[in-house]
Amino acid sequence: MTEPVRSGSLTGTDLHLSFGQNRVLRGVDVHVDAGATTSVIGPSGSGKSTLLRVLNRLHEPDRGDIAIDGRSVLGDNPDVLRQRIGMVFQHFNLFPHRTVLDNVALGPRKLRGLSKDEAHAAALAQLELVGLAHKAQSRPANLSGGQQQRVAIARALAMKPEIMFFDEATSALDPELVKGVLALMADLAAGGMSMIVVTHEMGFARTVSDTVVFMDAGVVVETGEPDALFDDPQTDRLQTFLSQVL
Repeated sequence: MTEPVRSGSLTGTDLHLSFGQNRVLRGVDVHVDAGATTSVIGPSGSGKSTLLRVLNRLHEPDRGDIAIDGRSVLGDNPDVLRQRIGMVFQHFNLFPHRTVLDNVALGPRKLRGLSKDEAHAAALAQLELVGLAHKAQSRPANLSGGQQQRVAIARALAMKPEIMFFDEATSALDPELVKGVLALMADLAAGGMSMIVVTHEMGFARTVSDTVVFMDAGVVVETGEPDALFDDPQTDRLQTFLSQVL
């Protein structure tokens, strides 16, 4: 990371969310310290992605609290909150008719109020960071999946977020493209970015995370340091999960 990162802590406390009769989150607690990385692992349908969407208020929780740097943000304008939290999804969601540069510059222009020149300079700096400055004038369709995901990461970083969320950011990529995106995420973590990462990449969760959260059926089953969680699982549910994925 070439410039200092303004990172914050985030805490979700007793988060509940139901869709009709389906209780998707049932009293979830999650925390990431400023400058740290928390990875969330678990089987499909355990509520991991929904948790991220609740934490940045794409879904409003039925109950519970969300705090950044110890202050509740449930009363804040959700659009303002989402400028503080960068989000990278499984699918890249880039605008196909815009250049890579314009995709990254759009947020800083529209939401941070930068001039066109300022936004393009900021966007180019982020594209440099993810190794794609030479693709600034390309359209997304002319990039590989891994390159498109790196553009999506640059787009999120251009908003100068305090915290980054990654929701299965590599699961739509061909295996040979996964490594580059994970390396970029590891670089961000090493540079002091606060990150919550929903992932099925157990190697990343173990080597990059400060904390790993194991979710199943809408609850947090275990939380701990990576080595403790992977080497000495305390519950049958985590033991079974790890036996299936490792």
